[in-house]
Amino acid sequence: MLAAAVITASPAVASPVPAPGLAPVTAALRDAGTLRLNAWGGGLVDAGTGVLVWGRDFSLYRPMGSITKVMTALLVIRAGDLGREIKVTRGAIRYVHKRGASSAGLIAGDVLTARQLLEAMLLPSGCDAAYLLATSYGTGRNAFIAKMNAAAQGMGLPATYFSHYDGMPYPTEYSTYSSPADLIRLGEEAMRVPLFRRIVAQRSYHLAAAPGHHGYLWQTTNALLGSYRGMLGIKTGNTNVAGNCFLFEARRGRRTLIGVLLHVNPTRNGAALFTAARQLLNWGFQQI
Repeated sequence: MLAAAVITASPAVASPVPAPGLAPVTAALRDAGTLRLNAWGGGLVDAGTGVLVWGRDFSLYRPMGSITKVMTALLVIRAGDLGREIKVTRGAIRYVHKRGASSAGLIAGDVLTARQLLEAMLLPSGCDAAYLLATSYGTGRNAFIAKMNAAAQGMGLPATYFSHYDGMPYPTEYSTYSSPADLIRLGEEAMRVPLFRRIVAQRSYHLAAAPGHHGYLWQTTNALLGSYRGMLGIKTGNTNVAGNCFLFEARRGRRTLIGVLLHVNPTRNGAALFTAARQLLNWGFQQI
């Protein structure tokens, strides 16, 4: 794989299983000398052909933060009953406050549908919404996490394990992890689902106040939506150890690229994440 201009050592663990289902490494990947990305790991795949266009530590697994919510959303959508009404509990509010987790600003006592909570989870990355969905669709959060891991096995994601439903570092920073290869496969699976695809393509979602709930305005954490031509989605993530992470898909003409970047440096500069993704996509579209 290409070495970055600056490589930072990371506590990743090598997966002994090669990335399944991908075409052989292309000449573009072997000749990526002009591409400089300060990320610990990542990959870019031509979604139409399955060709790996670029990769770094493609089968190493690492924590990925709230990209975890892609699997949570996929399981909820597959389960159906999205008109199910779910009450916002004080437990969900305490959870985000205690963990310092990202929040959709949900208000205890409000009653929202599962469909609305998907918006609250995927756009502003609301861990309060993830808590409520996992509780309702488990039934119970531990049962839901077990379903996530069963789904990962069923989807052929050998380097993926979930200890939590939202990517928070519990019980440790390394308990939930995946590889770039697995995350791209997960992203492809999710983006085949029309509802998921519609939600993550939005820059914002406004839920008007109604007798059962307050009004909300949820904005996406994906800064490339509306600023990068052809951007389709899908999800960002961040924890102290995972750093800034981004799973993304974009289309130019007849070509669609899906990629992921894990632990983009500097981790305190969120703009660096989107600059790196933009750079990788621009380079990728020139190769295919």
